[in-house]
Amino acid sequence: MKTPFKRIGLFIRKDDPILENAVVQISDFLKSKSLSIVINEPLNFLADLEVVSSNDFASSCDLVIAIGGDGTVLSASRAMAGSNLALVGINVGRLGFLADVTLTNLDRQLSKILTGEYREDTRFLLTATINDSPMPVGTAMNDVVVHGHQGLHMIEFETYLNGKFLNSQRADGLVVATPTGSTAYAMSAGGPILDVDLDAVVLASVCPHTLSNRPLIVAASNLIEIIMSDKTDSTCMVTCDGRPGHILQPGDTVKIERHSQTVKLLHLEDHDHYSILRAKLEWGRKLAN
Repeated sequence: MKTPFKRIGLFIRKDDPILENAVVQISDFLKSKSLSIVINEPLNFLADLEVVSSNDFASSCDLVIAIGGDGTVLSASRAMAGSNLALVGINVGRLGFLADVTLTNLDRQLSKILTGEYREDTRFLLTATINDSPMPVGTAMNDVVVHGHQGLHMIEFETYLNGKFLNSQRADGLVVATPTGSTAYAMSAGGPILDVDLDAVVLASVCPHTLSNRPLIVAASNLIEIIMSDKTDSTCMVTCDGRPGHILQPGDTVKIERHSQTVKLLHLEDHDHYSILRAKLEWGRKLAN
């Protein structure tokens, strides 16, 4: 087999309960192709695999395979951002938007990618900082969310675009989502689905007190600032891709902007994002008479 890839990095999350069979199947397939394999977490049932930190994948492999679901792909994407490493998602379980290679069709689908029959898909990320800190509190491929931390209290905040006042509102929170994340929390909050090739982000309020607060699409080049009101009487938090977040104090400013690095996903040549949307959202279901 002629392939542009020689050394494969397997990226997993050990808390996945159906991981074992999938990792064994994929590693056996790769070994049958005489490819070198490293993995980011030690596994008792595959003790022979070399363990390499995901931070060192860039110098250890030339292709990353994320095994799990969209959450695993998100974790791998954040870890690989800026490395120029190609990333393939193998879906274990439910239909995913990002992990579109399946275990059922693994031999055929992964063989095509390994022999260069794929197309590249570049996605951008968001980064969030608090106040004037030079260190980001997180990176997100899906979304950055400002929300209440405890209880069911609304929070109050103001939003600015490039230093210009946009609005003030009371709501359960605000979701700032990339096109990748427009089918996640932002969609649940009533936001639109963005084409993944758009250079834009969506701002979707979560349960706003005023119904005139509608989802807004803005250019991804904007600096988005969310300033917590001094009047907010509940604890607030900012989270990136749903990971454990950072507590916000009254008066804090969350700054959200496009990350300087991108992520390179590999898909099969016949990959169709809209067919996945139809399946996931049941758009193709026939209407009852």
